[in-house]
Amino acid sequence: MALPNAITAKLEAVQAEYRVAPHNIDAEQALLGAILVNNDAFYRISDFLLAEHFMEEAHRQIFSVAASLIKSGKLATPITMKTYLGDADFGGQTVIQYLARLAADATTVINAAEYGRTIYDLAIRRRLIAIGEELVNGAYEAPVDLAPRDQIEETERRLYELAEAGKYDGGFQKFSDALTAAVDMAAKAYQRDGKLSGIATGLSDLDSKMGGLQPSDLIILAGRPAMGKTSLVTNIAFNIAKAYKGEKKPDGTIETVNGGIVGFFSLEMSAEQLATRIIAEQSGVPSYKIRRGDIRPEEFYKITDAARDMQTIPFYIDQSGGISIAQLAARARRLKRQKGLDVLIVDYLQLLAGSGKRSDNRVQEMTEITTGMKALAKELSVPIIALSQLSRQVENRDDKRPQLSDLRESGSIEQDADVVMFVFREEYYVGNKKPREGTEEFFAWEAEMQRVHGKAEVIIGKQRHGPTGTVELQFDANITRFSNLAQDDRLPERM
Repeated sequence: MALPNAITAKLEAVQAEYRVAPHNIDAEQALLGAILVNNDAFYRISDFLLAEHFMEEAHRQIFSVAASLIKSGKLATPITMKTYLGDADFGGQTVIQYLARLAADATTVINAAEYGRTIYDLAIRRRLIAIGEELVNGAYEAPVDLAPRDQIEETERRLYELAEAGKYDGGFQKFSDALTAAVDMAAKAYQRDGKLSGIATGLSDLDSKMGGLQPSDLIILAGRPAMGKTSLVTNIAFNIAKAYKGEKKPDGTIETVNGGIVGFFSLEMSAEQLATRIIAEQSGVPSYKIRRGDIRPEEFYKITDAARDMQTIPFYIDQSGGISIAQLAARARRLKRQKGLDVLIVDYLQLLAGSGKRSDNRVQEMTEITTGMKALAKELSVPIIALSQLSRQVENRDDKRPQLSDLRESGSIEQDADVVMFVFREEYYVGNKKPREGTEEFFAWEAEMQRVHGKAEVIIGKQRHGPTGTVELQFDANITRFSNLAQDDRLPERM
C-alpha cells in the first residue's frame, strides 16, 4: 500500500536531514597506517593533502603530527607519535592501541597516493556541500541591502578558490619555497625571448626598463585625453597575444612559455572599435578610412590578411560598461579558469564602480577599487594594467609632463600600484599652438613640430622593483601604433 504523498515527503525530509557528508574512514585509516609503516608514503601525498581534508578529527591530529615529524627529519611511528598525541581517547582505545592497529592493518605503500586522492576528493565534495548550503540559506535569509548579484559573486569567488585549491590559501610560507620560486623565475627568464623575467610588451626599451610585465603587479597607465593611453595598451596587449606560445605539461594543463593569454575589459569602447584599432595598426590602413569604407582594393586585401592572421590569437574582450570591481574580479576568475589568463587590462579605472556599500565619497570608492585590483592581481598571479585619467591641473603648467600628484580622485592609485606610467606626446600640445602661416613664429613652430613629430614618451613615475625614468617611443597617429624609436646610435653605419 502506497504511503500518502505528505508522509512520503516528510520521510524524505527526515532522511535528508540525517544524510552524512561524503567520507571514507577506511581510506583515511589505510593511508595513516601506510605512513606509520613507511614514512616515504607521506611524500606521495604531501603536495596536495592537508590535515583539514580528513573527516575524522582524530585522523587530522594523527596526520598533522606525522607530517611535522617527517618534515623535520624524524621518524613517525606509533611509539614516537604517542608523546605528541597525549591521552586522547580513540573510540575506547588508547593512543598507542589505535596507532598500533592502524599500522597492523596497513596495506602496501603503493596505494598511498590513491587513498590520498580519495580523501582529497571527498573533502572537496564536503566543501561544495557547505558552499551550496550557505548559498541556499543566504538566499532565504538575505537582508534587504544584500543584492542577489552580490551573493552570486561571493559564491563564484569561493568556488574559484576551491577550483584553484592550494594556490591561494594564504598564511606564511617557508623562505626556501620563495627562494625556489625565484630561481625558477630566473631560469624561465633565461629561456624566454628577450631574457625577461616578466612578459614582454613588444617594446624593447620599455621592457629593458621594467624587465617585462611582472606577475601580481598592478600597473597604472595614466595620461590626459588624446595622449594615446588606449592605443598604447592595445598595442601591448596585441603584441603579447600574438607572441603566445603554450606547452602541454604532464598533467594535461597548458603552461605559457612565451607571450600570454590576454583579457581586456573595454569599459569605454566597444569590442568592434577596439578590433578596428588593432586591424589599422596591423594592416597599416588608417582606422578612419576603415570606418568610412574609404579604402582602395589593395588596402582591403591588407585588412583581410591582417584579420586572418589575428583569428587564432588568445585575446578576449569584455565590453560591458558600468561594472563593479566585484563583477570584474568574478569575470576575470572565470576567464582564467575556462581559457587561461596571463595579462589583464582594464580601460579605464574611473569607469569602474565600487561595491555600493561605502559612502558616496568617490575617493573612498576609488580606494576600494584600487585595493581590489591589487588583491586580484595577487590572487590570479597575473599583471594587471589599469588605465587612469589625470586631473586638469596638468594643463595649467608650462611643462605638461604628468607627475604622480596629477593622478585623479585618489592617492590610493599611487599607493596600491606597483608601477605608475604616464603617456605624454609633446606633439599634441605643440600642434595646438600653430601660429598664422608665413610669420616668423610659424617657421619657429614648424621647426619645433619637426623635432617632436611622431615621438611619444612613457614616463615611469613609480616602479616598486626597478628604476624610474623616461622611455621614448615612435607613434604613428594615423594607425594609432606605438613602436620602438630608432635612435641614431642604433642605426646602421653610413658608408
